[in-house]
Amino acid sequence: MKLTTKGRYAVTAMLDLALNQRGSVVTVADIAQRQQISVAYLEQLFGRLRRYGLVESVRGPGGGYRLAMPDSAIPLTHIVEAVNESISTTQCGGDPQQCCKGDGQQCLTHDLWEELGDHIAQFLGGITLGQLVEQQLSKESAQVVPIRMLDKTSVRSTHKTA
Repeated sequence: MKLTTKGRYAVTAMLDLALNQRGSVVTVADIAQRQQISVAYLEQLFGRLRRYGLVESVRGPGGGYRLAMPDSAIPLTHIVEAVNESISTTQCGGDPQQCCKGDGQQCLTHDLWEELGDHIAQFLGGITLGQLVEQQLSKESAQVVPIRMLDKTSVRSTHKTA
């Protein structure tokens, strides 16, 4: 599969943006720090995301990025496509001239890998950024640990009796 860090980082950055924009803008530097991704790399990705119409940029002091549409209207395939990432799983990448063997012929398992790519594209297309936001928020709220009370009968005394 040819889904590289470019596609994964773009989805991660968009999820971070959606979780943190709260009616304002988010800086690339803040996303980079939280997600441990290079600022320069994120700037390249956000340039592509902006040209694709997924994010809007705000310039000047206090500037940054915000989603250009509701997160529920952004399927993950749009994010991956915006950064020119291929979801192709074939060795040839779907190039009809080159094909798998490099001589215009497909390899024996070409159809298998092509079908896998179709399933991956369908899977990613069926998930929106909004669904990831909801999933992350519910995951975070489930991690709240209640304070446990000590059972006094289980506390052992360290005093020795003579």
